Amino acid sequence: MLAKRIIPCFDVKDGKVVKGIQFINLKIEGDPVKLAEVYEKQGADELVFLDITASHEKRDILLETVKRIAHVVSIPFTVGGGIRSISDIKNALSSGADKVTINSAAVNNSNLVKEAVKIFGSQCIVVAIDAKRAYVENDSNNKIVVDTPKGKCWWEVYIEGGRIPTGIDAIKWAITMNEGGAGELLLTSMDCDGMQEGYDNPLTRSISEATNLPIIASGGAGTPEDIYKVLTEGKADAALAASIFHRSIYSIAKVKNYLSQKGIPIRLQ
Repeated sequence: MLAKRIIPCFDVKDGKVVKGIQFINLKIEGDPVKLAEVYEKQGADELVFLDITASHEKRDILLETVKRIAHVVSIPFTVGGGIRSISDIKNALSSGADKVTINSAAVNNSNLVKEAVKIFGSQCIVVAIDAKRAYVENDSNNKIVVDTPKGKCWWEVYIEGGRIPTGIDAIKWAITMNEGGAGELLLTSMDCDGMQEGYDNPLTRSISEATNLPIIASGGAGTPEDIYKVLTEGKADAALAASIFHRSIYSIAKVKNYLSQKGIPIRLQ
């Protein structure tokens, strides 16, 4: 069995790492380059850098910051935000990223992921999905409805940093991106983001079972147990977290030791 991965996430705005709750009320958490160095020393398996306002502001990703981070870390490093074209992907990879995440542009240009995979390989292309619950009383037409502890729901894809609903079913979209050649999915629950009350395990499990892609679960980490549950109940291949690491609530080493003791295959230093 492949080792599960623990991945700190940098939501970056105006060159600073920020964190909010359900994509709003952002607070500055630190400098991305300094945090990258700290997390590599702590044993992070990968890093994810998301320029969270680039798509909304219709500008390019902060490539100079990407270069600075790539200069100080040796672990895999994924970047996203403002990736709209093949040229953007090339620039990010040339600046030191190992992978790119594509969200809004994949929705707006249905061929972008396929084209990118042909040029750069699926191992470089991560499709990010920001999903929010929509509760229903009965099964909804053309939506995949799942029974959850809080009721029946389907999950809607949002773009532009969680600002714009698309009407697209997240599970169906994940299947489409799987068929399009994406190498991995970065799945964020907007409902759970920043709440520190656990991941959306029904969402994560549903997409994991519907595709054959590795799933990075994001949104909701509050304790090592939350991460354990998303890796087991949610069937995720990796857990992404921000608040608990940025605010030193838990170290990466402590989380990994907990998971190892629970029988999760994990890379220890």
